[in-house]
Amino acid sequence: MALEEEVPSQTDPFDTDAHRQISLPRHYTRGLSPLMTRIMAVNAIALLILVGGVLYLNQFRENLINARIQTLSVQAEIIAGALGESAASGPEAINIDPAPARKIITRLVGPTEHRARIFAASGTLVADSRFLAGDKRLVAEQLQGLDYKPSFREMLLEALHHILDSFTQQIDAPAEIDRPGMRAEDYSEVMAALEGTVSAQLRTRADGKLIINIAVPVQRFRRVLGAILLTGQTADIDRIVRAEQMLIIKVFIGAFVFTILLSFFLGRTLVRPIRILARAAERVRRSRGREERIPEFATRRDEIGDLSRSLSDMNRALYNQIDAVERFAADVAHEIKNPLTSMRSALETIKMTKKPEAKTKLFEILEDDVKRIDRLISDISDASRLDAELTRGKMEQIDLGLMFGQLADAYRTTRLPQDIKLVFDHQEAGIYLVHGLEARLGQVWRNLIDNALSFSPSGGTVSLDLKIQERFVTLSVEDEGPGVPAGAEAKIFSRFYSERPESEAFGNHSGLGLSICKQVVEAHGGRISVENRLNADGDIIGARFTVKLPLACKD
Repeated sequence: MALEEEVPSQTDPFDTDAHRQISLPRHYTRGLSPLMTRIMAVNAIALLILVGGVLYLNQFRENLINARIQTLSVQAEIIAGALGESAASGPEAINIDPAPARKIITRLVGPTEHRARIFAASGTLVADSRFLAGDKRLVAEQLQGLDYKPSFREMLLEALHHILDSFTQQIDAPAEIDRPGMRAEDYSEVMAALEGTVSAQLRTRADGKLIINIAVPVQRFRRVLGAILLTGQTADIDRIVRAEQMLIIKVFIGAFVFTILLSFFLGRTLVRPIRILARAAERVRRSRGREERIPEFATRRDEIGDLSRSLSDMNRALYNQIDAVERFAADVAHEIKNPLTSMRSALETIKMTKKPEAKTKLFEILEDDVKRIDRLISDISDASRLDAELTRGKMEQIDLGLMFGQLADAYRTTRLPQDIKLVFDHQEAGIYLVHGLEARLGQVWRNLIDNALSFSPSGGTVSLDLKIQERFVTLSVEDEGPGVPAGAEAKIFSRFYSERPESEAFGNHSGLGLSICKQVVEAHGGRISVENRLNADGDIIGARFTVKLPLACKD
């Protein structure tokens, strides 16, 4: 069945909805699945090659011919021995006596289907079993009429025989010579026998059939009196080979039907679920305002089941991402509206107030709101680029020991408040190794350290620690601040959630820092958590942020 062609349209090529309408899924128009066709073809071709090799019975045929040659050789030597003893006129004889020779070959060769010819030492033909009666009898065979037409079965068998003959390698043999006045010179094998050597030769009859000639010298007291040429037919060998081929054909037909059925069953088990998954994916692509589910073949423990579960997980992740984008857009709109509302109120108040000190205060509010909007836009832009950067970025091996040592030195030199200490003692190289994006991991560590510094009281200490636990590198950032409010351990990593000290001015933070930290850490295959530090009496003495990242193998 031919595939349906897409009809050209005059619609705008950039119109997505129009493209969806004309870009029809091609798998719906297929008849027999190409995948199923390939499965059947591969199995059938393999079976055909195997059967073709079995039908090529040349070795089997050659073994039968060799066995026949050995049998005829033994019979010819027996007849030659009998002729040497009984068909010679005496110890000084130099020729074969024709009369007893004819009796011997009539007695020994007559009951068989073979033909025996005796040649004298001079090369003349002495006797031929074909012209000796023996126990031969006439067999009447009914001839076909002139208007006879073969049946369909006979024509089919004849065509099959021609095909089977193509699998049989033809043996290159000289033509058989059968004419009146034959002499020994007409047969190379007879000439070899007159010289005292047993010789075998395959020859081809006029109808294309092979015959076997065995020439054996007739000797008396080591004197060659003549030669006997024993001829055997190979028609029975051809029948045996043909019977074997027909048996193989019958077995092949049964195996071929069984293979096709198994291939069809295998194809159905593969093609049908793939078609279901393809249609489900198409529905997901065409869905409008509703969530389409990918069917899961939960009972299958093969690649099809893995594919269905992976597609289902991908579908859920897609819809979760869409929901996350919607929530992010709503949160962004809400966070930007707050300073805009404040600015609108300040502008409206400026128009109505006459007091210079009030206007100055309102202008300070406007300046703070502008800075807050600028900070929000910068953080939102950074957060929106984060997914793409984490997806496209090339991860490299990073030594966290060296990174934290350099980061701690930088804070002590330039960014650390004078009354707060930063403690980090681990600077060993080549131990704390992870795979990741150095810039983004550095952003995580700076966010955590800045967060700890902002909550630390005057004279407090921020401690950094690195250690290896099982197959993870664990980083902890501890402060001596008020800790995390009860129940806020999870939502503290949400977007635009901010829990700041009372001494800090409102609006200095967008609430995206810890959310970005969580997103980066999870993209690196790790996890981040927060907990309160407690003393012996159970009182909160600070907060501890913990990050775990998979340990990288050393190069």
